[in-house]
Amino acid sequence: MRLVKFIQLQLSKKSTRIAVASAIIVITIGLFTAFFVHDPQYLRSLKHLSPMTVLLLIGLYLLMLLVLAAVYAATLALCNKTIPFRENMVLTMYSTLANFFGPLQSGPGVRAVYLKTKHQVRIRDYTMASLIYYGFFALISAVFLSMGRLSWWQITLMLFIVVGLSSLIIFWYRRIDHKRQSLSQLNLKPANLAILLAATTAQLFLISLIYFIEIHVINHHVSYRQAVAYAGAANFALFVSLTPGAIGIRESFLLLSRRIHRIPTSVILTSSLIDRGVYIIVLGLLFIFVLVFHAQQKFKLTSFWQRS
Repeated sequence: MRLVKFIQLQLSKKSTRIAVASAIIVITIGLFTAFFVHDPQYLRSLKHLSPMTVLLLIGLYLLMLLVLAAVYAATLALCNKTIPFRENMVLTMYSTLANFFGPLQSGPGVRAVYLKTKHQVRIRDYTMASLIYYGFFALISAVFLSMGRLSWWQITLMLFIVVGLSSLIIFWYRRIDHKRQSLSQLNLKPANLAILLAATTAQLFLISLIYFIEIHVINHHVSYRQAVAYAGAANFALFVSLTPGAIGIRESFLLLSRRIHRIPTSVILTSSLIDRGVYIIVLGLLFIFVLVFHAQQKFKLTSFWQRS
């Protein structure tokens, strides 16, 4: 217990987190370099990556933004609030950039502070709504991961267990929060929860499709069911993202779960290289859009003052 508390104390320090993240990135780059130097044929396989495939992956990642916006809108609906579509999209872009470049998945914090300041959403309520989303995310990812080994009837049974556990957790929270109902804005109606569950499921299926395309470029024999299990393992890296984009962390989860998704190390590392490259392009596009958006807002504000 003392060791656990010591580790928690050290990780709470910003300098320690930066040092750990830097070490993980350096080790990951070193391992990637060593692997591709030893087996250069896998690096040469990237020559088969057509521009159309890259454009398709970029398009799917941009579609992911719309799905994430739907997820965040559904999460906000649990707080009994709505915001305009354009504002939600811009906030989604900001939080996506923050998730990659900020420490420990900074996106939820960015959204919580913005919504508290701009729309008076209680941080306690938004935190609980976000935890419900992450609960759905983790449970669906567990179902995805199980698809590598379990039969269809076992997966169906697990789905019922997931829904049952989610319902119990939400019921338990509503009973605890009953005394604070005068302050709470939470609206945990079944319809709102169902929309959030559907949006989260769509997000994870889209992730699995992206991974399947990236893997299929390297190995045509990998099935979509394997890619779904692969995505389930990769998704759990979200909860320990000490590095930008969970670099090194996600690859570790995928390598440790090879017996479940049965995808070789060479395919994991090569497809991961494709994914990182494409995602950096997408982040670059988002960054350009955010700069243009800011320029437009500043221009409109300047024009307003000039007219006044």
